[in-house]
Amino acid sequence: MDHAVSPTLLDTLRAQFGTRLRAGEPLSRHTSFRIGGPADAWVEVDSTDEIRQVQRAAADADVPVFVLGGGTNLLVSDRGVRGIVIKLGRHFAAIDWRPNGSGTYVQAGAAVPFKKLVTAAADRGLTGLEFAEGIPGSLGGGLLMNAGAFGGEIAQVIEAIHGVDAATGAQRLARDALRFGYRHFDLPNGFIVSHLEFRLTAGDPEAVRTRMLANKRKRDVHQPLGLPNAGSIFKNPPGHYAGRLIEEVGLKGTRVGGAMVSEQHANFIVNMGGATAADVRALMAEISRRVWQEKHVRLEPEVRLVGEWHESEDRR
Repeated sequence: MDHAVSPTLLDTLRAQFGTRLRAGEPLSRHTSFRIGGPADAWVEVDSTDEIRQVQRAAADADVPVFVLGGGTNLLVSDRGVRGIVIKLGRHFAAIDWRPNGSGTYVQAGAAVPFKKLVTAAADRGLTGLEFAEGIPGSLGGGLLMNAGAFGGEIAQVIEAIHGVDAATGAQRLARDALRFGYRHFDLPNGFIVSHLEFRLTAGDPEAVRTRMLANKRKRDVHQPLGLPNAGSIFKNPPGHYAGRLIEEVGLKGTRVGGAMVSEQHANFIVNMGGATAADVRALMAEISRRVWQEKHVRLEPEVRLVGEWHESEDRR
């Protein structure tokens, strides 16, 4: 089935969104890897009503919709993304703080950078988000991968999510309706997250900052800085650390084209300049092959593969 955006659909979206609609937008401009081909249609939305407009237009034209947040934890194909890519605008980048007894209820837009919420919570002496110090990207992206580190994860502090369902419109899903796994969240099909609710606990501000600083130091020591990357490439298999397995089979510094296994942390692939998605995918395949061959451990990608891929690439 052809999922490309037609000129007629582009005209419809342009009439609704004006210059906020871009055809053929290079997604390399919007990913932390600095890799990715063009989106058929890129549109920035500033309200839940506008999300619904895009969903209806996409459904009428039988094309998919993809929401791009901070662009981390993604590998976008060199061929780009068919359909409509939504970027959440300023309306979805605000934080609402509401004190509640010994803690605080927080509603934050899905486009809020994770770091912004973590820092703001610490400034208020609220505990619960220290694990997320240094996690890149937006809250929406963090939700989809159940982002976590240092023994914590987003599932532990989430209260509810708000969003727009393609069939029924605006909805709030409470915590007991949400299904989390290790670096995974079961997002209902056709549901676009607009806001997240958290419940944090009042703590000692100095203790919160101390924990955050300790986590930041660990990240700075172990994770590559200054080179484009998408964060951890593989999930940690049960009983193992992916980075340690990759290092033990001697793959630090291994390159395919412009993509290289980081010398600092083997579970990171860095863009040394001019890397393509095909380079990264081939390097991932080689890592998986070697770890299975020598350690008999299967590695599962943590990075999400987005866009249009050749069948030969899918089989790697």
